[in-house]
Amino acid sequence: MGIKIVPRPSQERGHADHGWLKTFHTFSFSTYQDHKHSQLGSLRVINEDRVSPRNGFGTHSHREFEIFSYVVSGQLEHKDSMGNVEILKRGDVQLTSAGTGIYHSEKTHGSKPVHFLQIWSLPTVSRLQPRYFTRHFTDEEKRNTWARIVAPIDAEGVLKDSREGAGPAPVQSPLTLYATMLSEGKSLKQGIKGSKGYLHVVQTSGYNTEAASGAAIRVLGAPGAEVELREGDGAYLFFDKSGGDLTIENIGGKTAEVLLFDIE
Repeated sequence: MGIKIVPRPSQERGHADHGWLKTFHTFSFSTYQDHKHSQLGSLRVINEDRVSPRNGFGTHSHREFEIFSYVVSGQLEHKDSMGNVEILKRGDVQLTSAGTGIYHSEKTHGSKPVHFLQIWSLPTVSRLQPRYFTRHFTDEEKRNTWARIVAPIDAEGVLKDSREGAGPAPVQSPLTLYATMLSEGKSLKQGIKGSKGYLHVVQTSGYNTEAASGAAIRVLGAPGAEVELREGDGAYLFFDKSGGDLTIENIGGKTAEVLLFDIE
């Protein structure tokens, strides 16, 4: 079994500083366009956003996307045309299945900035009825283990009809998202079922447009396939067959918050 690991350095991501919004784009988004980094399977957007207090994204529309927010710090106020109003905090995962179309806004709530990842995927079925889901995962649920936080709507353990509840948020895309808080000196293995994947190390130590620093992990695939990543870095994962085992090790001096996408 072969695993090809292709690093995506933090400082090479798309980046914009609008004052009220500081954002990084893993894939082409808005004015950042790079044909080498347009999407990975159904995964279309990973934006790492920091929004200053009393600011945010005003009411705007979406259709035919699965849109999920992973809150790292601060609080995010969500409002949408389905009548949902919610204050999201650290550990919350909010997923909107936009389907035939919704309007929503996302703004900082409270006096502190909000740091969150905005992730979009392409649904396998078009013209769906818009839906809204929220799930919560504590740091302890992610401590030195992979917490399955988003999974295909027909996967085992997914409560596809529950707006809130336990287990992963249901997505209409062939991808599974895991999250971990990996402590110093710890390692963690995960079996991958898809033919490709993506790893992202969350930039928890603060906003940094230079070469990645902070928490550090080593990513191990097949013998001889290993890469070191720091906060803000990512890596494409390609398997010569569907499935395989991936191991990450914390080789730095602080806890690493890591997201892993398993994609068909």
